[in-house]
Amino acid sequence: MADGGAATLPRIEAPGGASLKRFARRRSTIAFLMTLPLIAVIGGLVVWPAGYAIHLATLNRRMTSFIGLGNFEILLESETFRMVIFQSVFFAITAVILKAAIGFWLAHMLHHIPANGQRKWRGMLLVPWVIPPALSTLGWWWMFEPTYSSINWILNIFAIPSVPWLGEPWWARISVIIVNVWYGAPFFMIMYLAALKSVPEQLYEAAAIDGATSWQRLRYVTLPMMRNIISITVLFSLIVTFANYDIVRVLTNGGPRDLTHVFASYAFQVGILAGNIPRGAAVSLFMFPILAIIAFFVLRGVNRRNKEEA
Repeated sequence: MADGGAATLPRIEAPGGASLKRFARRRSTIAFLMTLPLIAVIGGLVVWPAGYAIHLATLNRRMTSFIGLGNFEILLESETFRMVIFQSVFFAITAVILKAAIGFWLAHMLHHIPANGQRKWRGMLLVPWVIPPALSTLGWWWMFEPTYSSINWILNIFAIPSVPWLGEPWWARISVIIVNVWYGAPFFMIMYLAALKSVPEQLYEAAAIDGATSWQRLRYVTLPMMRNIISITVLFSLIVTFANYDIVRVLTNGGPRDLTHVFASYAFQVGILAGNIPRGAAVSLFMFPILAIIAFFVLRGVNRRNKEEA
């Protein structure tokens, strides 16, 4: 009996309450144990190499003494590396914008094609993404190569002078972007097509009843419903494009005059070909803070929108 005279009743749980809690805890434990092999693989293939690369970037060329941020200071004083930074940012941002725009346009076109024809077109448009990049880049190199350029041959038919695709810095940059866009646009297309199919048709019907034009339906219905998938796709493509190596290596090998190098190809040249592994590690790590900041803001925006929709 309590001081106020009211009886304190014992807390009674439902018969299945405790067992359900135990079952939930047991399921979460089992799930964690089942993910341990994947965590070990990620640790062995991602975390440990990344940590070791950070350690290498702080050593001198002979890897015998610690020099802190010395390799990064030397790189920033190099005019060639500053050009690598410009080329990497220009290449990644331009290529991702073009891939996103072309991929969205293709997805929008495919979305309005009947199902039977859609499968055929979807399969054909995915071919560039399926072919290994190094192999397809060899084909593009043949089309750009000045002696046997099929593109210049077509231009000459229409009395247009030949273009030095791989001989002039800006044309070489454009060539690298063209190949990357050709390879990556189908990825955006298939992601955006899946997102378009998830937009409820009732929203379009309601917008049509309200007298919305096709542009207004795109702006106020389609794009808001696709914001999260657009953000995630752009972020993923930006990371992959920043880390691109094979297209630059096969098509231009960083030339002419090291003006088309990106972080990955320049890291290979400095670290492997020149034998300066610590400085090559510093080059490869230079883009990490940039991508981490971009990923933070993009993912924060996605989480905020998810909370607003919940």
